[in-house]
Amino acid sequence: MGGTEHLTVERRGATLVLTMNRPEAKNALSLPLLVGLYDGWLEADADDGIRSVVLTGAGGDFCAGMDLKALAGKGMAGDRYRDRLKADPDLHWKAMLRHHRPRKPVIAAVEGYCVAGGTEILQGTDIRVAGEGATFGLFEVRRGLFPIGGSTVRLPRQIPRTHALEMLLTGRPYSAAEAERIGLVGRVVPDGTALAEALEIAERVNACGPLAVEAVKASVYESAEMTETEGLAAELVRGWPVFDTADAREGARAFAEKRAAVYRRE
Repeated sequence: MGGTEHLTVERRGATLVLTMNRPEAKNALSLPLLVGLYDGWLEADADDGIRSVVLTGAGGDFCAGMDLKALAGKGMAGDRYRDRLKADPDLHWKAMLRHHRPRKPVIAAVEGYCVAGGTEILQGTDIRVAGEGATFGLFEVRRGLFPIGGSTVRLPRQIPRTHALEMLLTGRPYSAAEAERIGLVGRVVPDGTALAEALEIAERVNACGPLAVEAVKASVYESAEMTETEGLAAELVRGWPVFDTADAREGARAFAEKRAAVYRRE
């Protein structure tokens, strides 16, 4: 199990839980945190026993964006993580899910602040749960900056363009209720329960056929920029092989026998 001093990695059954762990800085992104996140995505993809990932934050916050001072790095630890970044200059973008899409479903459990880079990482997740007191927003323009973590591209594809542009161009904070209304998050739950809700969703995902789940996720994303005709053709390419698996036959048998299916990724 991986992790760094700023990221906690925990296995809960078939779910990998990644917890951004800099509560004193509202889990602002540091080099150790970014390296830990990237390694976490790789671990989830490499381990067939992992069927879903939950991303959350410690201390009542999700992520308050980049910590520029921490990203400068100091001492041996800073040197070690800077070496990783030098070896892969794209690592920070992969960590933030800008240049990397895990094949396993990623569920965000948001409490407290989820702003700037936090809102940008959120756009790389698949299912999103927020505590009712959570705060979202892309504050970059208020500071004369650009939300370069992918928001000008991804956000208008995920929520209506008028809402995306208002969020991007005003830099104002959004409540959890408003984030749910515009479609940035899928559900809002009482404060302190987002992680429990995300884990329940993960368990429901984990109970499904993993080959089917991964194929469905891949199809949704790869067809997003296709025409309907192209997308439907690509869906057949992704979908038909799933029917010819031992897992598909197990699913049918389990249904007929009124029992839980036991999937083996075969």
